[in-house]
Amino acid sequence: MSSLLELREKLRNFYSRNEAYLLPFVKFLLALLTLNVLNMNLGYMTKINSPILVLIVALMCSFLPMNTLVIVSAVFVVGHCYAVSMECAIVIVGVFLLMFLLYYRFSPKDTLIVVLLPLCFGMKIPLLMPIVVGLLCGPASVISVSCGVVVYYVIKYISANASVITSLDVDGSVAKFRYVIDGLINDKAMVIVIFSFCVTTIIVYIIRRLSIDHAWTIAMFVGAVTNVIVLLVGNLMYETGFSVLSLVLGTIVALAVAKVFQFFVFNVDYTRTEYVQFEDDEYYYYVKAVPKNTMTKSRHTVKKITSVL
Repeated sequence: MSSLLELREKLRNFYSRNEAYLLPFVKFLLALLTLNVLNMNLGYMTKINSPILVLIVALMCSFLPMNTLVIVSAVFVVGHCYAVSMECAIVIVGVFLLMFLLYYRFSPKDTLIVVLLPLCFGMKIPLLMPIVVGLLCGPASVISVSCGVVVYYVIKYISANASVITSLDVDGSVAKFRYVIDGLINDKAMVIVIFSFCVTTIIVYIIRRLSIDHAWTIAMFVGAVTNVIVLLVGNLMYETGFSVLSLVLGTIVALAVAKVFQFFVFNVDYTRTEYVQFEDDEYYYYVKAVPKNTMTKSRHTVKKITSVL
């Protein structure tokens, strides 16, 4: 454990010393990964499917606020949808406008949630995001979680139905509008996942704020079990086609990653918990103090030995 704590302190010190360089680099990598994933899953408009353009846009995003990446990603999605059908692009623009109104109104600082959640879906560990959001953020962040889920299912729907949408030219624009809108509204899997992730986020948030030992660990496991139960019940009711094996394996991996995340963010020693009571002119205070697990810097004493002649 001491070696892990020492490694954590070294990583923290390294980041604090080089934050001015590391933060733009991380933003660049995240933008590069996000835009490449969009082009791989959609890729219908050749003009924005260029690696050089993606590299230039990623470099721009590295020096701009994080919310810029959300807007740029939405532009890429709409561009690919426009290459499929103008009607499809109009519907997606409407969906994104509604999401952005909710997102910028209630949780404008949760950019990473909206960006990382679709990526976590691609890595088969989407549960990681509602758990981490419940541990670090507040109840309003369920808006960002919902937006991330919607973005993933929009991309998935367009990718799976692009050929069908294109073939509806004979029936006119109304048929395309109806097909896209009905497909998104009637996606029971998306609704169940949004509900499940919102419930998981709120449960994790409530439990981790309790004054009990190992609150974060309990919150993670209860949230994971709740998510699995809700998804399985929804699968039985609406036959959404969730894979039980994939769901269980993804949950285990997500919990393992969340525990690693907890080690770097919230690592405390409950064996040294102290209870403090004090008062002022108006209140009595009862405080539970849990010390952090920290690694003290080792001090080396150098002795100078001189020979006496």
